[in-house]
Amino acid sequence: MPFRHVRGVPVWGKPLDNAIEQIVRCAKDAERAALMADHHLGYAVPIGGVIAYEDHVSPSGVGYDIACGNKAVLLDIEAEELRKNIRSIMDDLFRTLSFGIGRKNVERVDHPLFDDDPAWDVPIARSLRELALSQLGTIGSGNHYVDLFLDEKDRVWCGVHFGSRGFGHKLATHFIRAGGGKDGMHVDPVLFRADSDLGSQYVTCMKLAGRYAYAGRDWVCEKVAGLLGASILEEVHNHHNFAWREEHGGRSLWVVRKGATPAFPNQKGFVGGSMGDVSVILEGVDGEESREALYSTVHGAGRVMSRRQAAGPRRWGKRRRKRGRRPEGAISRDMMLDWVKEAGVELRGAGTDESPHCYKRLPEVLDAHEGTIRILHTLRPVGVAMASPDEFDPFID
Repeated sequence: MPFRHVRGVPVWGKPLDNAIEQIVRCAKDAERAALMADHHLGYAVPIGGVIAYEDHVSPSGVGYDIACGNKAVLLDIEAEELRKNIRSIMDDLFRTLSFGIGRKNVERVDHPLFDDDPAWDVPIARSLRELALSQLGTIGSGNHYVDLFLDEKDRVWCGVHFGSRGFGHKLATHFIRAGGGKDGMHVDPVLFRADSDLGSQYVTCMKLAGRYAYAGRDWVCEKVAGLLGASILEEVHNHHNFAWREEHGGRSLWVVRKGATPAFPNQKGFVGGSMGDVSVILEGVDGEESREALYSTVHGAGRVMSRRQAAGPRRWGKRRRKRGRRPEGAISRDMMLDWVKEAGVELRGAGTDESPHCYKRLPEVLDAHEGTIRILHTLRPVGVAMASPDEFDPFID
């Protein structure tokens, strides 16, 4: 569905009423706002929302997973070698990398950010330094993944999706509370003047969480390349939960993106689909529609079913499970496995709340942004690794 204005906000894709309500609420205190085609309900600000302020930043706009983002790397391993050994490769990958909530990396990862960043002078960041050290290079739970792909030229790519882990979540929680953040989904975003004490602390800590997320994704991609005995030939790397100071229409603005990928002209991005669908490498193109989008695009396919709806038997409750009744809309593990098998994917981990049934089809979502992006490569998954289906996720919607 093409771009249109809905209640004064440019919206791509099929408008969802609850997300529209949120972005309109956000827009009343903002200079600009936009909603990407993969949008759906979020806390205070919809996923897929882009909001621009002249002097303010929003910790609830960036969200709890500060600097969540995607990285894709092109590898020099032969496709036939990957296909032939995909089972053992996925076993090694799943055994070596750390998936799940609260996990510590079994391999201590050093990085200059732990010694040279001014954010460690902020008390909340300093109190979380040991946690950050222990979790660097871990992937997390939910929709975070490590995937292996083949592109249209039969070349091998590794793609990863995760953010700043418990470190970023605790930073976000601290600043949202400090700003008077309220419970519930349909609440006003927390706003700080960027030049205020809290605002400057938040920006400093957010930037550190950004460095931390980049370092974690770098480490995981390098680890996968090492497991495959491959070298990295090309890298594409972006945050999609972050705030940047940018120029738009001759004005300097704080642009807050929650589940939206920066897509300035010629800027490359990696956008993942579900575990049984294609992903893409794309780049932004210039034009009036791109300017309306604040040079932003989707970060994924977007959900059509909440995690709670889709989670299946393990979240039904004893009474329903005993009677063998599946709630309307719930996805069984057999349904999920049938889909990924048909797609030719070797799967490790993953709960039914991440089944392809729960997501829009990425090509259809991208079609809504046709005038703002160019698809460079289409990536078909051959191996997908996510946290175990038994992994407890306290943040399930």
